[in-house]
This record gives sequence, structure tokens and C-alpha cells, in this order.
Amino acid sequence: MQLDYVDLFLIHWLGHDAYKESWLALEDLYAAGKIKAIGVSNFQVHHLKELMSYAKVIPVLNQIELHPKLAQEEIYEFSTQHAIKIQAWSPLMQGQLLTHPVIVELAKKYDKSPAQIILRWDLQRDILLVVKSVHVERMRSNADIFDFHLDSEDMNKLNQLDEGLRSGPDPDTFDF
Repeated sequence: MQLDYVDLFLIHWLGHDAYKESWLALEDLYAAGKIKAIGVSNFQVHHLKELMSYAKVIPVLNQIELHPKLAQEEIYEFSTQHAIKIQAWSPLMQGQLLTHPVIVELAKKYDKSPAQIILRWDLQRDILLVVKSVHVERMRSNADIFDFHLDSEDMNKLNQLDEGLRSGPDPDTFDF
């Protein structure tokens, strides 16, 4: 890559629980200053506990599928307790949530788009976001979430949508 260092390096998938060797190699690169931060992606609480049983460096980030239909409360609480930031991939559930009646109702109430309501819900929960679009107007709209706040009642409405429903693979059963 011809770089002096990498800002952030993640172990993306668990690889049949064969991540110990990879993590230890990342820790060596971190100690050498070649990587400024190391983290994981798609790790469940039991994976994080296993990792933390031997890790010298706690992951700075866990990138997981997270949206109102999959709030991942157990990982969220564990990560908060251990200062691991959560980054949501597929926060809009691949667009499937944009027509949900509760989200559409809130979008009308706040004069925002359904996507903005969902992204604001994440932001108010201190969740980092990975939002993908090739459309400039959607990119601008997705970034326009800092001029309003969802009240606690509306946050609760969104929290109650959790069904444990995934749009992507389950990290405990995914086989690549």
C-alpha cells in the first residue's frame, strides 16, 4: 500500500473462530505504529469475551449489522461497558425500513425523510454509521441529520421495532 501506517484495521469476519492469530498479528503491527487503531467486525458478545481473554489491546470498534429491526442491545451494552465503539452497517436495512409505518409517521412529524429518522436514532445512541449510496442527493440528505433531535418517546417507538431480524448473514453461522 506504500503507506507509513493505516488508520484503522478490522478483522471483518470471524473465520471459523480462527481470529486469535490474526488479532495477535494486528497487535504487533499496532505496537510497531503501523496501525493506529484495531477493531473487529461482526463479533458477538461471546466472540468479544474470547478475544478479550488474551488481547493486550481492546478493539476500538465493532462494526455490526444494526438497525431498528436488529438493535443488538446485548452487544451495545457490552461494548459501552468496555469502551468499544459500535459502527452500524446496513443501518437502513438495505432500504427495507424506509416504508415502515412507524418510521414514515416520525418522518412526517419531524419533516425529515425516513432514512434521516433512522440515522438520527443511531446518532442519538452514539452509534457510528456506514451509509452507502451512489446518489449525491441521498448522500446530502443522509448527512443532514444534525438539525433535529428525536424525543425520548419517539426513540422508544424506534427501540420497540427490534425483532432480531437480520438482512445479512448471522456471524455465528456464516460460512465463507
